[in-house]
Amino acid sequence: MPMAARQSINPFKGIAGNVVTLGFVSFFTDVSGEMIFPLLPLFLTATLGAGAAFLGVIEGFAESLSAFLQLGVGILSDRVKDRSRWVLGGYALSSVFRPLVAFATAPWMVLAVRLTDRTGKGIRTAPRDSLIADSVAPAHRGKAFGFHRGMDHAGAVVGPLIASLILAFFTKDLRKVFLLAAVPAAVAVGLILWRVRELPGRVSAAAAPSARLAPPSGKLRVYLAILFVFLLSNSSDAFLLLRLTDLGIPAAAVPLLWTALHVVKASTTMPLGTLSDRLGRRKVILAGWLIYAAIYAAFGWVHHPAAIAALFVAYGLYYGFTEGTEGALMADLAPGGERGKAFGWYNFVIGTAILPANLLFGLLWQRGGPRTAFTVSAILSLSAAVLLFLFIRRIPSARTASAD
Repeated sequence: MPMAARQSINPFKGIAGNVVTLGFVSFFTDVSGEMIFPLLPLFLTATLGAGAAFLGVIEGFAESLSAFLQLGVGILSDRVKDRSRWVLGGYALSSVFRPLVAFATAPWMVLAVRLTDRTGKGIRTAPRDSLIADSVAPAHRGKAFGFHRGMDHAGAVVGPLIASLILAFFTKDLRKVFLLAAVPAAVAVGLILWRVRELPGRVSAAAAPSARLAPPSGKLRVYLAILFVFLLSNSSDAFLLLRLTDLGIPAAAVPLLWTALHVVKASTTMPLGTLSDRLGRRKVILAGWLIYAAIYAAFGWVHHPAAIAALFVAYGLYYGFTEGTEGALMADLAPGGERGKAFGWYNFVIGTAILPANLLFGLLWQRGGPRTAFTVSAILSLSAAVLLFLFIRRIPSARTASAD
């Protein structure tokens, strides 16, 4: 095949440098995190005696803290000279504290560890995402963010698999698995130190726009408002894991299903992000929200273990359609000097909605059962899809986004 033809079908064309390195950083970070997270509901309920409502409290407060930090750090990152330092600090903080869940003897200790872990996420996310956006041409943003999220999910494939192997062949002690999660986390921090660099010609802090807390204006503000409605339906995936075990899925199979879910995420996020570069962001996001509504509705009514396991794996398509696409959308709509602020507000909206979403879902589960909780979430997400269809008639694709 001629060289020109090979280059034309190269799926990685247009992404390199910081994007590739940060993809591998996310890979190893998720190997670490996903050695812990799929087992956390079981650890909290069976070992520490917590209930579904407290699980909602942990995830809600942790993600809300992260969201507040991402807003402030996102605004500041537009003014700093070197965003890579914020990225390093955030990943390092999470890497040190996340494995300490192994020493928890009460539910509140898990909450403390999760709060610190999410503090690290709050510090790193907006500078990292704005660095990714600035590292590629507008026509490749969907692909770049899709690649990054795909690598993140690839790590989430490997992490639960490692946890399952450890539990099956070496130890049944969940705490030892949590401690071993420190190893891939250290690799991620080492990669940042070695390869992640601020872009040459970065606008100096003195020349950057003034830091303002005011929300974005125009179409971006409308989208974030609609996104908030959708996110009220989007409770923690820990509840899906709890639903699996309630319907008779063996504990040893849960990490394997979690792995299969992330295989779907990892294999679809980059292709569907690339698709949004061609078709526009709105169509791809709308498809993802409709898939989410359908699967959550089914989770409330289906009871056969094999069917619920299949739905759980198919749930990964929602992430494939939305994650890379939404990141590219923020970069498309934000002014060049305020991308950190746009990502900060985006993640702030996510985190602000997570607390009420998790509390609502947990309370609905305890008072009305899982069918009520999943049905209400499906209705909320479908309502958000209708709002997106009615009020966001046009979102520019990468082909119409202006270059920096």
